[in-house]
Amino acid sequence: MRFCGTGLILGGFTAWNLLTNQAHMAAAVPNDIKSSKWMAEPITSIEELKKNPESMRTKMELLIMRIQTEVCRAIEELDGEKKFIVDKWERAEANGGGGITCVLQDGTVFEKAGVNISVVHGQLPPAAVKQMRSRGKNLTGGKKLPFFACGVSSVIHPKSPHVPIIHFNYRYFETINPDGSVQWWFGGGTDMTPIYLVEEDAVHFHNTLKEACDKHNKNFYPRFKKWCDDYFVVEHRGERRGIGGIFFDDLDDHDPEELFKFVQTCADAVIPSYVPIVKKNKKKDYSYMERQWQLLRRGRYVEFNLIYDRGTKFGLNTPNARYESILMSLPLFAKWEYCHKPEPGSREEEILKVLKEPRAWV
Repeated sequence: MRFCGTGLILGGFTAWNLLTNQAHMAAAVPNDIKSSKWMAEPITSIEELKKNPESMRTKMELLIMRIQTEVCRAIEELDGEKKFIVDKWERAEANGGGGITCVLQDGTVFEKAGVNISVVHGQLPPAAVKQMRSRGKNLTGGKKLPFFACGVSSVIHPKSPHVPIIHFNYRYFETINPDGSVQWWFGGGTDMTPIYLVEEDAVHFHNTLKEACDKHNKNFYPRFKKWCDDYFVVEHRGERRGIGGIFFDDLDDHDPEELFKFVQTCADAVIPSYVPIVKKNKKKDYSYMERQWQLLRRGRYVEFNLIYDRGTKFGLNTPNARYESILMSLPLFAKWEYCHKPEPGSREEEILKVLKEPRAWV
C-alpha cells in the first residue's frame, strides 16, 4: 500500500509555531481526529483512538503521526521536487500493529530521507527480553513478555557535504508483568552529524535543543547532552558519530504526563533546529574531494548503526521484523578506504578532532 505525500511549510518560526499549536489542539480533541491530515491512515483505527483519548498509547500515536507528517512536508518543501513514498505495513502476526514508512530518495537536496513510525504490540521474545535486561530493566515473568511500543524515527542524508545529517527518535514503551502491573518508559533524542564543522550551525542546533529542554527542567539539557555524547560512539574508531545533541532512554523518573509533554516539546524542536541550517547551506558548491570525505563519514555512520545502535539491535530481535524499515537509516552511498587519515590542518582533520573530543556548544 503506497501513497505520495504533499509539501507544506510556512516561513518563519512564528508561523510554524502557530501551525504546531493548532495541531496540538486538534490532537487533544478526539472528535477532530482526521486521517487526511497525516501521511496515511493511523495504525490504530480512528474509532479506537477516540475511545481512549486519555491513554498514553493514544497520545503518543497521535503525536508521532503529527510529527511524521510535519517533518515529511518540511523536507519535501526544502527539496523542491521529490515527494515521499508512503508505505503502510502490518506485522505478520495477528493484532501485532504495524507502521508507516516514508522515504524520499534521489532528490535535489536530499539523497535519502526516511521518516518512520511504528505502533507494535505482542510478546517480546527471549532475545529481546535479554537485551533489555542487560541494560538494567527489571523485567519479570517467563520467557516471553507482553509489550507495547510506539515511536517515530528519522534519518536524513543530504546530497551536499555542506548540509549535515540529522537523526531523531522519540518513543514510548510498556511491558505487562504477570500480575497485570505495567512498566513504562520514554526514550529518544535528536542529534546531528556534520561532514564539515560550521560552529554557528552547531551552536544554533544545540541552543534550539537546550531551549526545548529548559522549558521542562534546567537539568535536562546537560544531562541528556552528555548522554548523547557517550552513546553515539563508534568505539573501535574512538570517534563520536557526530556533534551530538540530546539522548535519553528508559526515562521514568517523573510523572508520565510531564515526560510526555517533554517528549512533545523535543519532537517539535526538530524542524527549527535543522531547517535553517539546510536553507543556509543547500546551494553551496562542493568539490569531488569533499564528496569523497562525505562518503567516508557516511561509512562511519553505517558502522555505528549496524554494530552499536540499541534500537537497530532491538528491531532485528523483534518477531517478524521488517528489515526494510529498520535499515532505512542507511545512506544510498557510503565508502570505506583502508587506514584513511585526513591531511594535517585540513577541515577534515578539524571535524575529526571534534568527534574525538566533544565540545560544549552552548
